[in-house]
Amino acid sequence: MADDGEGIDAADLPHVFERFYRADAARGDHNAGSGIGLTIVDAIVRAHGGSVHADSRGRGTGARFTIRLPSAKAAPGLIGS
Repeated sequence: MADDGEGIDAADLPHVFERFYRADAARGDHNAGSGIGLTIVDAIVRAHGGSVHADSRGRGTGARFTIRLPSAKAAPGLIGS
């Protein structure tokens, strides 16, 4: 999924899935979350044998998150276990 929101600085991208991580720019935002949402997304996706990746060209450019999940044929042990 992609948005046209604030974006993510390159220095912050490697950390966005860490629990409670909030970029410096987000710490002053009173409407921002706790920094746990993307950690939960990562855990759920990994539990299903997938991966999630974040990409942004920097502040003011929005962000894109790519979730990849295995098909039922590629991961039969994960389906119905």
